[in-house]
Amino acid sequence: MTAGPARTHAPLIIDVAATELNDADRRRIANPLVGGVIHFARNWQDRAQMSALNAEIKAIRPDLLICVDHEGGRVQRFRTDGFTRLPSMRALGELWMRDAMRATQAATAAGQVLAAELRACGVDFSFAPVLDLDYGGSSVIGDRSFHRDPRVAALLAKSLMHGMLQMGMRNCGKHFPGHGFVTADSHVEIPVDRRSLKAILADDARPYDWLAGTLTAVMPAHVIYPKVDKRPAGFSSRWLEDILRSRLGFDGAIFSDDLSMEAGRYIDGELLSYADAALAALDAGCDLAMLCNQSIGDGRPLDELLDGFAAAASAGRWQPDANSEARRRALLPETPPLGWNTLADSAGYRQARQVLAQAGLAAPRQGA
Repeated sequence: MTAGPARTHAPLIIDVAATELNDADRRRIANPLVGGVIHFARNWQDRAQMSALNAEIKAIRPDLLICVDHEGGRVQRFRTDGFTRLPSMRALGELWMRDAMRATQAATAAGQVLAAELRACGVDFSFAPVLDLDYGGSSVIGDRSFHRDPRVAALLAKSLMHGMLQMGMRNCGKHFPGHGFVTADSHVEIPVDRRSLKAILADDARPYDWLAGTLTAVMPAHVIYPKVDKRPAGFSSRWLEDILRSRLGFDGAIFSDDLSMEAGRYIDGELLSYADAALAALDAGCDLAMLCNQSIGDGRPLDELLDGFAAAASAGRWQPDANSEARRRALLPETPPLGWNTLADSAGYRQARQVLAQAGLAAPRQGA
């Protein structure tokens, strides 16, 4: 396998096959094009195993960003061995309708617990919060959304992100400019949102405007908005450069959504290779391109991605971007995590769990 260019920009996020690294995982992690690893439920057995897995990853690449989709509700990868069952974001929105101040307090507490427990097991970063609005018709978003009102969604998201930051974890708003309006699931279809740019900016994209200085990362939607661009947002320089960066003023990292999704590799009606899809995402303005769930079996799609990307770099089709690499590294925690055994002695963590429990939003912590 071609090793690729020097480690001046590591734009690819990949996964690993199981609860322990195999030789293929180690080889891929060592590739200088790889900037992060994303975990899934299959990578989880218990806290000791997850901590050991992440320690081995960091021993190979200390600069690697270890990520997970761990939002709360139905999207929470680690649920056993002491992990708090976090509420769905909709539950926080429903609490807002009864008591807005209690809801913001609970959202901050959820962010604290989320980040503290992940970091105690060696995870650096979670792809949270969801900023999509709840129109009531999207099964893939559904209760992952805080609320239909962008003001409520933005304020609760800001509170959650504040809690995460207190525990040393950055954030990622998703899915820009908004996935909640369409009913199609981009994991299996290519959703199309036919509203105007004016309508989207006035509603779904408002949280990104209000939170541009608070968000540290953004993930665009695998949705086509044909009145703005014929390409999905994650492959559209109009959305990423002209609107998100220039118009809304966002200067953090931009991740592609998973390129293995049905909508993740179609551009202009053509199905691209994983490498070409990653290149298209970076060309459009993403800093990092993510390919998930392809390490299982022989992992050939990941090797094709790495080899294809290295070949493109050698041919001059891609150049490392120092600004993108700086944005990636800025997502790494700057402070050491609290160990799991010291979490219970942390006043901030104890208080956060108490806030959630009093609001009826957290199951008892088991197996501590």
